[in-house]
Amino acid sequence: MKITAIVTNSVAGHEVIVRTGNSAQALNVPPKSSNKGSAINGGEFLILALATCYCNDLYREAERLAVLIEGVEVEASAEFPGIGLAATNITYRATVSSSAPSSAIAQLLRETDAVAEIHNTVRAGVPVELVQR
Repeated sequence: MKITAIVTNSVAGHEVIVRTGNSAQALNVPPKSSNKGSAINGGEFLILALATCYCNDLYREAERLAVLIEGVEVEASAEFPGIGLAATNITYRATVSSSAPSSAIAQLLRETDAVAEIHNTVRAGVPVELVQR
């Protein structure tokens, strides 16, 4: 499955489109007040990706493990020490609302952490390559 994101920005407008396979959708991301880029920065999107991935994967893994969950809250954070420097202190926590035993929730949290794709991508330090047109 290939995932693509496209940001188009100019004084004429700002558009964000994400695509997974053949399914594309626009995201409502406002431009900066200067119209020079997105009002939401890349670090915020990176941390949102971690939180979103874990939230979605909790539901997927809960179904696999037959654990009924009523709700999830995931909070992720990181520190960005300066321009051009990688994030540090990336952490996240999750709260699961469920009538399942606490041991089942603990297992769900551990197993989801092990298979969360965005987390594993960051942990692996996958190279990022600039492809010039």
